[in-house]
Amino acid sequence: MVQFSEQPIQLFPTRAEQKEELEFNKLEKRLFKQVGQAIGDFNMIEDGDKVMVCVSGGKDSYGMLDILIKMRQRAPIQFDIIAVNLDQKQPGFPEEILPAYLKSIDIPYHIEEQDTYSVVRRVIPEGKTTCSLCSRLRRAILYRVAGEFGCNKVALGHHKDDILQTLLLNMFYGGRLKGMPPKLVSDNGKHTVIRPMAYCREVDLARYAAEKDFPIIPCNLCGSQENLKRKEMSRLLQQWEKDNPRWIANLFTSLSTVVPSHLMDRKLFPFETIKPTGDAMEDGDIAFDADDACA
Repeated sequence: MVQFSEQPIQLFPTRAEQKEELEFNKLEKRLFKQVGQAIGDFNMIEDGDKVMVCVSGGKDSYGMLDILIKMRQRAPIQFDIIAVNLDQKQPGFPEEILPAYLKSIDIPYHIEEQDTYSVVRRVIPEGKTTCSLCSRLRRAILYRVAGEFGCNKVALGHHKDDILQTLLLNMFYGGRLKGMPPKLVSDNGKHTVIRPMAYCREVDLARYAAEKDFPIIPCNLCGSQENLKRKEMSRLLQQWEKDNPRWIANLFTSLSTVVPSHLMDRKLFPFETIKPTGDAMEDGDIAFDADDACA
């Protein structure tokens, strides 16, 4: 005799599933809009470009690659993408994960194998942060690979939180107003480095990665260090956001609304030679103490 299950067959998604899908669609739409706006604002990708997308195995670079691939399908211009990963030969690194994933999405890719891990561990004393040297070694290798594959653009997965953390790091520990630009020329002067995720928040990218179920590979070199100053900045920004969410938005906006005459850099503004002209100045005293700054 045929036995029939007493469990009801679910033909339609539940309300919870519908709500979850709706929230993900809103998240995806927001990220695509932010990436598209950043690309447009800074003219990051042009017709005929070959973009090397640096994929580390972390949530941010996975999200960047996924979004750029989908945006390319809709874009009014033609550009090529190649995913590149630098295998730094860290102990326990699951080297099979990224190639398997990149094959599954049918995207051209290259795994560059360079033992920078041993170099960093040999040069940096125990207990000291490794980020600076590790970053310089990675950059040099990635720029070389970009040249070998004929890529004129190098895409990195830094997001809005990274940019703000860099700004605060430079202010608090470097004594300078310097951030992480969405677009710049590489150290060797041969490539354009772009950061398409510049307008995206890290929390959104984390949710996106979880929903997409990317095969995340944790970093056991830089990312595993607890005494990083960058993590201090991250905690500081998190606290500020709890105190007043507007602070983060305004801090980011300030990077693109600079008033050189109200700073102190003599290379940006001729303080030594300015004299009153008798005419009102648009960026005069009123720019110093606008009422809304004290609201």
